[in-house]
Amino acid sequence: MNPRLVFWVPAALRMGLILAGVAVLWWLFGAKPALIAAFILMAVLVFVQLNYLYQLSDWLDDPQSAKLPDGWGAWTGIFSRLYRLRRDDEKNQAELTEWLARFRQAMHLLPDGVVIMDDVLFLEWCNPAAEAHLGLRNERDKGMRVTNLIRSPEFMDYIILGRYEQPLTLTFRERKLIVHIIPFENRRQILVTHDVTETERTEMMRRDFIANASHELRTPLTVIVGFLEIAASEELDPATRMAHLKLMTEQGHRMQHLIEDMLTLSRLESVDHPMRPEKIDTRRLLEQVLRDARALSAGKHEITLEMEEVDVLGNYDELHSAFGNLASNAVRYTPAGGTIRLGWSGSAKGAKFVVEDSGIGISPEHISRLTERFYRVDKSRSRETQGTGLGLAIVKHVLLRHGGTLAIKSEAGLGSSFTVCLPKA
Repeated sequence: MNPRLVFWVPAALRMGLILAGVAVLWWLFGAKPALIAAFILMAVLVFVQLNYLYQLSDWLDDPQSAKLPDGWGAWTGIFSRLYRLRRDDEKNQAELTEWLARFRQAMHLLPDGVVIMDDVLFLEWCNPAAEAHLGLRNERDKGMRVTNLIRSPEFMDYIILGRYEQPLTLTFRERKLIVHIIPFENRRQILVTHDVTETERTEMMRRDFIANASHELRTPLTVIVGFLEIAASEELDPATRMAHLKLMTEQGHRMQHLIEDMLTLSRLESVDHPMRPEKIDTRRLLEQVLRDARALSAGKHEITLEMEEVDVLGNYDELHSAFGNLASNAVRYTPAGGTIRLGWSGSAKGAKFVVEDSGIGISPEHISRLTERFYRVDKSRSRETQGTGLGLAIVKHVLLRHGGTLAIKSEAGLGSSFTVCLPKA
């Protein structure tokens, strides 16, 4: 139905009824009583309208505390529509508040930094990632110019040039960041920061690993290919040929050990190869480590084992690889006639495996880097000992998978002590 008809038809009927009543009074009692009754009815009608207007004004001033009446006549529809508008507004406000809370939560959890600025670069809001990346504080720095907060010549040049189509690579606060400014609305800009420090470090490690692995494989391959070329180009006496074959066999074994260690590292780092803990027969494990160490030593060292009956959960092969690498390193870097002690005991936090030797020792500046891939204190001596440079990296990754730690104590010329701590679980 037409809204105009809905409003005017009832109003016209009410006015018609009033006029009809006045006419009846005029006919029955005369003009004076009829006019008095008409005046009183109009005054009441005007008072009712003014009262409803006052209540509406009072409600508009404070919709939360004031209450609208049910209304009479046309006011019933007006108040009803106002109630519906208020309910819809409250619903929209609640939805907006919920979405705003979700947006803030998402921005807080976002790993990238987000800074909202006005058109003249005054800070309006930033998330925790931006605070960590750029050293900002939302409460402290709000309303301050971002260029006064981020002290970097490269960032200033980026702002001055205004070429925001390409992101800026910025080194700031010992982090490498990709910075991008995105204009939005008419008077707002978003500054987005992406931390690529770990990505760069991982990429550098990958490049170093490939370079080191290539170098380590190239050396034995050069020896083998060289001897094969000599053997193909000239006749060799049996003694020379046997010497060459022995050297090629040694270099082949070196390549084999290197590839095995690289595959072991790859398997340990793979998320597709989860560890399945089992109860370890520690006596069998440590006796096997002792036998391997004595076989490598060939009687040149005094190697002893002291152990307590302490069981742990873990992967037998991985722990054997870690313990075996520590024991074999002790053999390789201890001069003939030296002593090596293997120890297994319980501790307050779990179990402890110790390898102590009277070897050449390690200078303090090298200790923090010993678990890096292919890192060697003395490269020339490593070639003599036939090490791959991956043993302690394997130890580190095995302990990471088992929740263990490695402590190293050593002094040059005074031997070394490697202590593995494994948790009770």
